[in-house]
Amino acid sequence: MSSSAQRNPRRSDALSRERIVEATVEVLDTAGEAGLTVRALTAHLSTGRGAIYHHVADKDELLAAAADSIIGRAVAGTEGDEDPKRAIRGLALGIFDVIDAHPWVGGQLSREALQPAVLRIWKGVGLQLQRLGVTGPARSDAGSALVNYVLGAAAQHAAGSRRASNAKDRKSYLESLAAQWVRHDPDPIVQEAASLLNEHDDRQQFLAGVDIFLAGIAAVR
Repeated sequence: MSSSAQRNPRRSDALSRERIVEATVEVLDTAGEAGLTVRALTAHLSTGRGAIYHHVADKDELLAAAADSIIGRAVAGTEGDEDPKRAIRGLALGIFDVIDAHPWVGGQLSREALQPAVLRIWKGVGLQLQRLGVTGPARSDAGSALVNYVLGAAAQHAAGSRRASNAKDRKSYLESLAAQWVRHDPDPIVQEAASLLNEHDDRQQFLAGVDIFLAGIAAVR
């Protein structure tokens, strides 16, 4: 047996699309989107390129399927909730949490509006708005505003988390950012925002934004 075969043993069990997507998530979590290559995936799965391409067409399909598997967990967590407002809050917070845990998902969701994960989110939000009695164009407008807020805020948080991966780094990052704001603009609104920046909690602030949307939806309904 060659040394190459000893280093890269081939798997003996059948490879499924589900396992390929699971492995894609694992590679993305450890190496990021730049590290997701067919070579890395075949090494991770101990298989050949043909086995991968039998189930998926290309990297774009892999990314879309991986994001959908992650978002599916957040959506599933709110299924069966009898309170539509609570379900929307739970769905939004679930999406925030999975993007926080898997920052690459935020970038992927902004890439293509018709990918399965985005459609899954739209359907989940739309269903709960319907249960709230929001219909017609109002449901489309409310759903669009809420989905855009959730995806944008969660992705922005994930981007910040990549710059500061622990509490100490985050504190330093926020202090530096606040100092830049103070120097950049003397406006009292900016100064006040800068003074609050270091102590704010991204998750709580995000949820406060969702509550504002829900209050607005209730008002126009």
